[in-house]
Amino acid sequence: MPSPFRHTTPPEPASASGPLRAVYTQLARDFGITRAPTFVVLSSVPEIMASAWALMRESLIAGDGGRTGKELAALGVSEANRCPFCVDAHKMLLHATGDHALAERVARGEQPADEDQARVLAWGRATRIPGAPELTPYPFPAPHAPAYIGTALAFHFINRVVSALLTERLLPGNVQRFRAVRSLGGRSLSRTVRRHPAPGAGLTLLDGAGLALLDHAGPGPDWARATTVGPAYAALRAAAGEGERLLDADDRILVRETLGAWDGAHPPLAWDGLPGRDRPGARLALLAALAPYRITEEDVAAWRTPDRTDAALVRLVAYGAFAAVDRIESALPVRTAKEAS
Repeated sequence: MPSPFRHTTPPEPASASGPLRAVYTQLARDFGITRAPTFVVLSSVPEIMASAWALMRESLIAGDGGRTGKELAALGVSEANRCPFCVDAHKMLLHATGDHALAERVARGEQPADEDQARVLAWGRATRIPGAPELTPYPFPAPHAPAYIGTALAFHFINRVVSALLTERLLPGNVQRFRAVRSLGGRSLSRTVRRHPAPGAGLTLLDGAGLALLDHAGPGPDWARATTVGPAYAALRAAAGEGERLLDADDRILVRETLGAWDGAHPPLAWDGLPGRDRPGARLALLAALAPYRITEEDVAAWRTPDRTDAALVRLVAYGAFAAVDRIESALPVRTAKEAS
């Protein structure tokens, strides 16, 4: 079977110990997929893998609100980010929720028949664009906002990692694009997806097993501070932010200024603001943030040196990906947890 990984060769899950083994155990129980490539690809940096999983678990899986709605939000995010792997995954997971008609409707490129579901899908797509009118009012109950916002931000991060470091194939030969395969794949996950595990287990991975991410990450943004989504988001921000150390001061400034001016658009092929391969770190970070599907072997090769391992590349991609997430989060019209209660 062809490897789904690009540019890196992650450690074999079977060899995992300590924090990684704990993440894989929780993944199998609460996500239903033991070796999900979306997390295996991060496994050379356990703190990033664990915090990315924790944010997804505490928002999409254990957070408030129905799984169908949050899958629609995640699908909208993935469509906005042009991530075919994740788009196909969420269409399959919609089958797992039991709403097969909805899953096939969106698979055909149609809008959900239910107006509220259509608004959630549109909200997910709009989260990439600062000030988009679809972002207000919330298309879900206000108390569910931390879980929905956390889900959207989790997949803004995951989409970028996937587009940068995985191939587009969810299954060999892209067979998931056949209706029967989508349906069968979803049904195989239905028992796990329809469970609603208690919040908090994702945070135990961050506070133990040698990571201690919660010690310095803080409670997270105000809109999620009363929930387990907030600390998970803060932990991922802290873990991904470590990649900034791989850039020099000028490159850090360039990344911050470029993201600060970003309007949510996909940059054109002829992108004047993108550094050349003579500044390979800044180039990779900005591509990971704004157009990760355009990262090439040549871009990675220009950055590689003997001491720049796969783990270093994961850190740099994660840094760029979360720089975009932070820009998106800062522009979202949100209500604090206190206002929503």
